[in-house]
Amino acid sequence: MYTGSCLCDGVAFEIAGELEPIQVCHCQQCRKAQGTALVTNIPVSTDKLRWLRGEDLLKSFESTPGKQRVFCRECGSPLYSCLEALPGVVRIRAGLLNEPLKTRPAFHFFVASACNWWQINDDLPQYQEGRPV
Repeated sequence: MYTGSCLCDGVAFEIAGELEPIQVCHCQQCRKAQGTALVTNIPVSTDKLRWLRGEDLLKSFESTPGKQRVFCRECGSPLYSCLEALPGVVRIRAGLLNEPLKTRPAFHFFVASACNWWQINDDLPQYQEGRPV
């Protein structure tokens, strides 16, 4: 079991079971949504995700057709994103989790649009565009 929350602790959740590998996205949209050089996502099946509190604080923004970005309307913390094309899966932001993680990053994607001031200094696979299937 893993637990997580937003910055103000108004939204809290738990995830049952082991986590999928972390996906590192460098696309411009994720950079702007997070305010960072990259974002670390963990795909989570919605049947393994349980909201402990704060569902009423969730605010959604459709950043592109079929893609929702969900954040805490109180503190602004990005919580997850989801795609209509992948029903039943959300991509939780890894930095929200409280416990030490066994899972590790698996790959970088959208590296063609990565910012020029952050170097990728690991041996993980890199994909110029979208994440692998």
